[in-house]
Amino acid sequence: MTSGGKGKSKGAPGGKLSSSGPRPRRASADPLAPCCLAKAGLQFPVGRVRKYLRAGHYSQRLGQVYLAAVLEYLVAEVLELAGNAARDNKKKRINPRHVQLAVRNDEELNRLLAGVEISEGGVLPHIHAELLPAGSKKKVAVRGDSQDGD
Repeated sequence: MTSGGKGKSKGAPGGKLSSSGPRPRRASADPLAPCCLAKAGLQFPVGRVRKYLRAGHYSQRLGQVYLAAVLEYLVAEVLELAGNAARDNKKKRINPRHVQLAVRNDEELNRLLAGVEISEGGVLPHIHAELLPAGSKKKVAVRGDSQDGD
């Protein structure tokens, strides 16, 4: 009954059905319905967050829109502070040093990222008071004494 041998279906050579291009997207109930990003007013991809939450088996109920909103807020906060640090250093580009300065100078972000090491970030500038030269302390005392003697 079959003319070609091993029971392959009729169509393109090799048994594969010919397709004119990529698979069409799944039609939703309302073709004009906005996606999750537009409804929530977010820039972060809600679908990608949902994909990673499902792949990680974190919970049966997923709060992907909420998590995307929180991530977007944290990124905006860090970028704003890092941009300010870059502007203080008279630079137009944000580099890891500016991110490090931004995170470590902000109390809440420093607590959140306490165990994080930012590559190429360096350390905060700080000189302990005991390591300062003793001559600077005496100069201040001499000035005070000369003013008291007048």
